[in-house]
Amino acid sequence: MNWEMVIGLEIHVQLATRSKIFSGSEVAFGGSPNTRASAVDLAMPGMLPVLNEEVVRMGVLFGLGIDAEIGRTSVFDRKNYFYPDLPKGYQISQFEHPIVGNGEVTVVLADGTEKQIGITRAHLEEDAGKSLHEDFHGMSGIDLNRAGTPLLEIVSEPDIRSSEEAIAYLKYIHSLVTYLGISDGNMAEGSMRCDVNLSLRPHGTKEFGTRTEIKNVNSFRFVEKAIAVEYERQLDILEDGGSITQETRLYDADRNETRSMRSKEVANDYRYFPEPDLLPIVIDETFIQRIKDTMPELPRAKRDRFQSEYKLSNYDAAVLAANRTLADYFEGVAATCGDAKLAANWVSVELAALLNRHDVAIEYTPVSAEDLGALIARIKDDTISGKIAKDVFEAMWNGEGTADTIIDARGLRQMSDQGELETMVATVLADNPNQVAQYRAADETKQKKMLGFFVGQVMKASRGQANPGLVNKLLNQKLAG
Repeated sequence: MNWEMVIGLEIHVQLATRSKIFSGSEVAFGGSPNTRASAVDLAMPGMLPVLNEEVVRMGVLFGLGIDAEIGRTSVFDRKNYFYPDLPKGYQISQFEHPIVGNGEVTVVLADGTEKQIGITRAHLEEDAGKSLHEDFHGMSGIDLNRAGTPLLEIVSEPDIRSSEEAIAYLKYIHSLVTYLGISDGNMAEGSMRCDVNLSLRPHGTKEFGTRTEIKNVNSFRFVEKAIAVEYERQLDILEDGGSITQETRLYDADRNETRSMRSKEVANDYRYFPEPDLLPIVIDETFIQRIKDTMPELPRAKRDRFQSEYKLSNYDAAVLAANRTLADYFEGVAATCGDAKLAANWVSVELAALLNRHDVAIEYTPVSAEDLGALIARIKDDTISGKIAKDVFEAMWNGEGTADTIIDARGLRQMSDQGELETMVATVLADNPNQVAQYRAADETKQKKMLGFFVGQVMKASRGQANPGLVNKLLNQKLAG
């Protein structure tokens, strides 16, 4: 029997506010345990929550970014459960009346096809604290620095059918929230986490199978791996005639497996009821319009503009538009060098390679867009070859100066004097009469392959500084004669 995966993602995005959702405590990563937790976060008796308006603005901004329904009246609820890092014994969240309703996003897959994925809702809630196990023997410590950190939980429809689609959707949401400036999207620091709901059903059937939920997966690679191993686990059970238990599971990256944590709760288990200490949020059209007026150009619109304005391929435009900082960097390079296609190639290939090799984010690249654009301009005006430019770029990355400074210091300016190169070509041909004879006796196809030998000899004689285009032109002329 052929089985089809049905996947839905619940993405928790930490909102980039300076203070928490219901208190004035600072939102920041790290710090000594319990140093960023106020009396409100600690649930001291008599402490009441006060809503951070910036959280509401960011929620509406996300809803506008996916063309979703904005909840004109949204309500906070108490989600009741007991866990040591939840001091109140409940989490303030939203249930029946979220701030963002139905929406949809379109993602582009590797083969260029597009996939529409529905979004059921996005609601505001507070984060819980964190249990610490490593530094205690037989006990756990509780750090409440994260308690009360504002989250936007984005719940997709079960429209995803493969790990590739899941990653494409997750990356799109990551790109969108960073474009909008509502989150830094740093998965390593927990600013974006993902719960994966996965079930299997026979191909062609409409009914969903029993799903499991894999909690708090914190990287694109781990989401892909978790989906793969959970698919195989469920497949083995179903093909052996067994049944899937609805439960919450944990992905263990070290063992590359999922493990059962607890039975899966349903809404009734949480005994939701409206939060009595917070009034409903009422949003008017003026508030929404003010937010609309601040919206930046979004990834899809930027990708389309890159294709029309810079004549880039769909793939190149999508890669460059996926990250707002990268997109701005590319436009800076293109403006400086005057060649968008060459700029796109250098940013998406050469720069990307160095960023990956040194594990540096684009925000911290040591080579500015203007400096990279100036380097590409030296390729265009034949000052240096593309091959030499790569060495110059490495030197720029290592802090040796601008392109012109490095070119002059190393004596790398390309030889483009036709008379000087004609002399070199004549010398190479005179020194290799047998190869010249073989070349002239060969057919056109073989001649193209053999030309590389002569080009190599000229480049060797010029210490790699001869203009390759001019060398090829002169060799073709001389060998034809």
